[in-house]
Amino acid sequence: MCFSMQWLQQLFIYIIVIGAVFAIVRLLLPMVFAQLGGPGNVIAQVINIIMWAFIAILVVYICFALISCLLGSGGGFSLIPRR
Repeated sequence: MCFSMQWLQQLFIYIIVIGAVFAIVRLLLPMVFAQLGGPGNVIAQVINIIMWAFIAILVVYICFALISCLLGSGGGFSLIPRR
């Protein structure tokens, strides 16, 4: 079932974990590159842009999975188990 309570619980857990990893990486990147020397700020910004692009792709994937679940075309998440 696409919109069961267990499904929503798994979705919220994934969102929290991805948000936490994203925040930790954003916090640690400038510090790590400052220790290495060189143009750490530029490299940190490039990695930050790549992470935002990944988050945007993930949001698009979630939106289309929800739409396909609503329309009943058998889509949905392949990562979240269904019962």
